[in-house]
Amino acid sequence: MLRSSMQAAVTMGQLQQKLDLIGNNLANMETPGYKTRNSEFASLLYQQIDNLEDEGENPNRLTPDGLRMGSGAKLAHTDIDLSQGSIKETGRALDVALQDEKHLFQVQVTVNGQTETRYTRDGSFAFSPVNDGEVMLVTSNGNPVLGEDGPIVMDDTFDDMTIRKDGSIFLTQNGEQNEAGRLAIVNAERPRLLEAAGQNVFRIPQEGIEDIPVNEIVQAVAPQDINTKQGALETSNVDMSKQMTDMLTMQRAYQFNSRSIAMGDQMMGLVNQLR
Repeated sequence: MLRSSMQAAVTMGQLQQKLDLIGNNLANMETPGYKTRNSEFASLLYQQIDNLEDEGENPNRLTPDGLRMGSGAKLAHTDIDLSQGSIKETGRALDVALQDEKHLFQVQVTVNGQTETRYTRDGSFAFSPVNDGEVMLVTSNGNPVLGEDGPIVMDDTFDDMTIRKDGSIFLTQNGEQNEAGRLAIVNAERPRLLEAAGQNVFRIPQEGIEDIPVNEIVQAVAPQDINTKQGALETSNVDMSKQMTDMLTMQRAYQFNSRSIAMGDQMMGLVNQLR
């Protein structure tokens, strides 16, 4: 196969991954707290091909001897854009918006029998019954929301619930207010190290960052620094115009590489027909 066809085939596979990423962003435009995923391309291995027998044949040459041929492109890395989305008033008591762009809710997720802490910006919470007369605060996917002392469990006989700016939860019963817990909020100190884990949550990778302490990636936020808003949700920060522009650019690049393979095939056919 022609070298150009190999380069095009490799690049097309990576362009398809970029298109999938853009499609995922567009599909989650209406998902509360969703953060745009961006990616960058990098060149693969370059090979030096020497075409001069004697490097000193042309002492006045300014460019390197020979040719440098690349092997295509790849997606170098995927970043999460944690910029603040707009705040939408819902009036629902269990909807909570974070008003600092690097703050994250903590949720408890059980995978293959193992429980781990993950992070989200989606504050569309709900109640799930756990015991007789008790309910637990959970995410829209049913995962427990973590407070300072673990999952937030409360008596279900309250008349009203208030979530204050500092994340503290107060229940009103018989005209009296009692604190039932406080949302455990963390700050993403190094957001590029977080990876998407599905269901609109992030996690700390299990591999590749063993030498980095967890508190250097996410760090607990003091109550006085928490800034939440009850009865509101943060919308996604997906910029539709940018995503559509990127999609058209990637589609055009995909077509160019596909055409390169087709032309290379035609050239090989012509060569094979020579007598």
